[in-house]
Amino acid sequence: MRLLVSAVDGGSLTAAGRAHGMPLATVSRRISELETAVGIRLLIRGTRSLTETAAGRAYVAACRRILEDVDEAERAAAGEYTEPRGELVVTAPIAFGRLHGMPVVAEFLQACPAVQVRLVLGDRLYHLQDDHFDAAIRIGELPDSSVVATRLGVVRPVLCASPAYLSEHGHPHHPRELAAHDLVVFSGLGVPGTWRFGSGRSAISLAPRARLTVNTAEAAIDAVTAGAGITRVLSYQAAAAFAEGRLTRLLRKFEPPSLPVNLLYVGGGRLPQKLRAFIDFAAPRLRARLQS
Repeated sequence: MRLLVSAVDGGSLTAAGRAHGMPLATVSRRISELETAVGIRLLIRGTRSLTETAAGRAYVAACRRILEDVDEAERAAAGEYTEPRGELVVTAPIAFGRLHGMPVVAEFLQACPAVQVRLVLGDRLYHLQDDHFDAAIRIGELPDSSVVATRLGVVRPVLCASPAYLSEHGHPHHPRELAAHDLVVFSGLGVPGTWRFGSGRSAISLAPRARLTVNTAEAAIDAVTAGAGITRVLSYQAAAAFAEGRLTRLLRKFEPPSLPVNLLYVGGGRLPQKLRAFIDFAAPRLRARLQS
């Protein structure tokens, strides 16, 4: 059943073989044996891909439910519901994970020695169940879903530049004055090509003409700290530079609404102790870090 589900999810028998460390011939033989045992054809195998038969779709759906029950039974037998133990898989945005997630995870590992954590940093939105994550830290408004959200705080897009650049080029007093400045654009933030200021009917949207375009917040902050111009990043990404006086925050009265930061996990049923322990441990510490 696990081989069958892996083949469907991966789109090929080869993918299932890679996932389970088996030769292609072994995977093919075992799935053929499964089809013989149930008496129906489950997969239509093409030269480059495979698809489920109508009966196969229903059978794979049943396999998923059965395997979830098996996994749940194994976790209970291993003690995951009585003490924090086992592997915990967590995802977070790259910059947030590096600045805040990793320090909290390191503390958590010391507090729970029987837990192992796999922290996946990435700015794409993973699906918790489909991508097999126990928890996720998300920045931004959440769509309606079955996940449980624990609010950690808020951040907001901020405009900033170095004191040296502002001394030479002057402070902008309105978003439209940015056209006369060198702009460093972080392409991973918000809607590509658009900077939004204010809210409601008074909101202003500008398409910044970039003097320099980068793909990480760290690169944008390094560039403007060196005097390359003005950039816009999320407030937590530049917090250290503001505190140390390396950057100056600009146009504060034109800043857009704040964005929520949440710790997400899939609800329903009894949570493994490793996940409950992580939520109880991480949430207050991440809130404190966002407020500092």
